[in-house]
Amino acid sequence: MAAEKKPVAKTVTKKASEVKSVEALQTELAAKQQDLYDAKRSHQAGELVNPRVLGTTRKEIARIHTAIRVAVNNAQKESK
Repeated sequence: MAAEKKPVAKTVTKKASEVKSVEALQTELAAKQQDLYDAKRSHQAGELVNPRVLGTTRKEIARIHTAIRVAVNNAQKESK
């Protein structure tokens, strides 16, 4: 018979907006945007080995934008 699967404990992770400040998120955003620009250039030149980097980088940029928006909204709610 097959061995029984043990339940996997989920790790608790904090959201990026809770861990980092808005300034840190903006610097990370600028770095990711530069990475995406470089990856696009190397893809056009035919030098990019893994084209999935483009999609994952775009998704990371979107996540950072969301984290910035959440952090700004939380700051505005606290100031009211």
